[in-house]
Order: sequence, then structure tokens, then C-alpha cells
Amino acid sequence: MSDHTAPHRQFASDTWAGLRPEALQAMQEANAGHASAYGDDPWTARAVRQLRALFETECEVFFVATGTAANALALAGICQSYHSVICHADAHIQTDECGAPEYAGKGLKLMTVRGPEGKLTPAAIRETAAKRRDVHSHKPHVVSISQATEVGTLYSLEELQAVGATARELGLHLHMDGARFANALATLNAPAKALSWQARVDVLCFGGAKNGVALADVIIFFDRALAADFEYRRKQAGHLVSKLRLFTAPWAALLESGAWLDNAQHANRMARTLESELRAIPDIRILYPVQANAVFVKLPAAWNHALHERGWHFYTIADGERLMCSWDTQPEDVAAFVRDVRACADGT
Repeated sequence: MSDHTAPHRQFASDTWAGLRPEALQAMQEANAGHASAYGDDPWTARAVRQLRALFETECEVFFVATGTAANALALAGICQSYHSVICHADAHIQTDECGAPEYAGKGLKLMTVRGPEGKLTPAAIRETAAKRRDVHSHKPHVVSISQATEVGTLYSLEELQAVGATARELGLHLHMDGARFANALATLNAPAKALSWQARVDVLCFGGAKNGVALADVIIFFDRALAADFEYRRKQAGHLVSKLRLFTAPWAALLESGAWLDNAQHANRMARTLESELRAIPDIRILYPVQANAVFVKLPAAWNHALHERGWHFYTIADGERLMCSWDTQPEDVAAFVRDVRACADGT
């Protein structure tokens, strides 16, 4: 085995990447001198204005520190404690948030559903919503979908519209976990409004931490009535940040320049390149369509171990190895990883 040392950039998660330079510069500029606290500042106003322009609608916008907080508080904000949320069995709110939605919702329940490629179907939603509906059971109230999904696939515009129509037909609200919504937009090449409120999404948790921003994710209520008193919920949960400008200045900068979309397009492009290179290696199986910035592969166990020994970091998720490309992933990173995979295949 060679003494190859993996490059600084990894494929473990797009959260491993740092800030895009423009985001860091914007934070430094916002840090100069004094400004009003708790979001009453020009950077937050710019970010909110840019988000409303992006989605081409008046909407209520709330910045919070993490994606988990965004999902948990959004769901708690539109649910009573006796409500349930229909979601995929592999959804992040189910598998990776330590019960945060249930904790914030003080009793709300997640009703999980299996579905192909990490997605819910209208039929599955109807079947789940039709289960026991008497007063002794939780009452279905929300459908939650992830875009992109936990396995890197995307709901097409037609699939989104069908899910939204089904939720509306059943009297359910639609929540979207958009931790990688930018990557979905980059692939589907549709207006943000078409992939959100026009598809009857009531509330979107729009992720920035995976796309070159520092900390903040954004809760966007397209149904503005659902945001009534939400500012109190955010404050009570400890997510009304005093120096909010340091969170929102990077958002404003990347939205104004278009760098947020460039980031997502680049990460997706690197994922497609990685997939293409890995497909050419025998004994590797691509597990899911590569539609955003994730590549899920099945590697022989010995290769997994050997690659980690060579300094590579990635996670085993969904019965395979998840390789995440980031806004700063470079072609040489892909080439180095593929070179080491080929070395494993050759037994060198």
C-alpha cells in the first residue's frame, strides 16, 4: 500500500467545508463597529429582501442557528402537541435530529413511511393519513419532505406538485427540509417559486451551512398566517441571536452575487464527475441516482477500511458509502480519491 496522504478536502460531508471567501468577508465587514442587535440591522434587511426576491413573493423569514432548529421549530410552530407529521423513514427529522421536532412540539409524532429513492409518494401519504383517526391517536397535520432527499435524489417538479396537491386534498400542511435546496434548484433549473410555494409548500427550511454560509439556516413561511407569533417561539428556544448580522451578512452577500447558486452548481458537477469515474471501476455499485451533490456507492468492506487508512473520511449510510461533494471540492480531490479506489481494486 502506498504512503498516499489524502488532500485537505474530504467527502465526509458538505458541512466540513468552510465559508466561501465572500461570506467570510461579509461577516468581517458586519463585524466592524456597532450595529443594532437582534436583526434590526441593514444586513438582515438585505438578506430578507433578497430571499423574498428569490422566491418572488412576500413571505415571513426567520434566521436560526442550525438546520435542526429550523426543522424542529418550524414543525412545532405549525403543529399542536397532538398532531403527527408524515415523513420518509430516512428523513433527517427522523434519523438525525435526536427527537428535536418531538421535543420542540411537546408531543407531536413522526409517522414514517418507506418509499423508493428516499421520496414520499401521493399513495403512501394517503395510506398513512387514512390510518386510525379517532381521538385516541395522533391527528395527521403535516407532510414533511426533504429536497434533496437523504439519499441525494430529487423530487421533480411534477412529483412536488403531486405531493403538494395530495397534502392540500387531505387538509395537511407541507413542510420542506431544504438543507440542500440550493443543490436541488441547481439541478432542476426551475424558479425557486416553482419548487416551493407554487407547489404548495407552506414552510421551507432553507439551508446555508452546507452551501458556503457560516451558521444560519432560514425558516421561510409562505403561508404567512402560520408564522403568527413565531418570533416568540424562536426567542423562547434561544434562537433569536443578538448579533444576527454576523449570521445574515454572508447570506446577503451570496444571494446578491449569485454565489450561492454557483456553489451548488459546482458541488453537483463534482458529484457527477465522481460518479462517472467510480462507475468505471469494477466491483463498485452506485446505489442511487446522482441528482445533487451526493454519491452513494457500495464498496467492498476491505476497500472501505483501506481508504480510511489512506486518510479519507466518509460515512457509511443507507447501506453504502456516502460521498458528499462541497462548494469547494476540486477536480484534483476527485482524481486523488478515484486513484486510491483504483489502487484498492488493484490490491496495491
